[in-house]
Amino acid sequence: MKRKFVFSDHKNQRSRKGWIFLYLLIFIILYASFTSLFFSMRVLENSTMATNLQVGERFVFSSYAINSLIPRLSLEDKPLPFNRGNVVLINMFRDEKLSPFVSFLDGFVRFFTLQRVGFVDQNEHIFVKRIIGLPGDEITMTNFVIRVRVKGSEYNLTEFEVTEQGYTLDLPQVPALWDSSLPYSGNMEPIVLGDNECFVLSDDRSNSNDSRTWGPVPVKNIAGKALFRYWPLKRFGRV
Repeated sequence: MKRKFVFSDHKNQRSRKGWIFLYLLIFIILYASFTSLFFSMRVLENSTMATNLQVGERFVFSSYAINSLIPRLSLEDKPLPFNRGNVVLINMFRDEKLSPFVSFLDGFVRFFTLQRVGFVDQNEHIFVKRIIGLPGDEITMTNFVIRVRVKGSEYNLTEFEVTEQGYTLDLPQVPALWDSSLPYSGNMEPIVLGDNECFVLSDDRSNSNDSRTWGPVPVKNIAGKALFRYWPLKRFGRV
């Protein structure tokens, strides 16, 4: 009788462990699926967005990856899900699409490594920048500050006047004789963005790569929008 009780108890314990393992597996599968299609978690690896965003901080971004799997959901065919002032992910090689399986596997690996390691190395072509200009805007720069003439408007306003999202800039000191034609001089002649183009910049306006060197970024290369900062906890909140 005693042996029967021990066997039954052991069987129930194994059953509980099996269910726990199954629930954990389902959670991981759902997490990896959602992070590869609907949102992503990113660690800021550099100081190009200082002083607003700091190296090592972690963020949740919305993801537009599902648009690459369902062509009719192209961002170019509907209202833009981001606005001036939003912090976004720029994928400079968006045309090099990952298969759903590879995207899932990348999310799976990142889950177990707390975003420190991924199955796909995206550091070389994924950038965190701020949207300054939207399609149709006229953009010019003076002393590192952008002026925007919104499409259909007669007025040129500073970048801070055309966005409801507050942020500060890290403005570098440049030599007095610095050639104003150089990308990092702080000055830029007016350009008009195309129907499917955005202008993105770093908050650190020194020599960091952005639309000053890349040129306008196609809408399809904007891979997601920052939703909130989740680490460190003392800076938890919307970006």
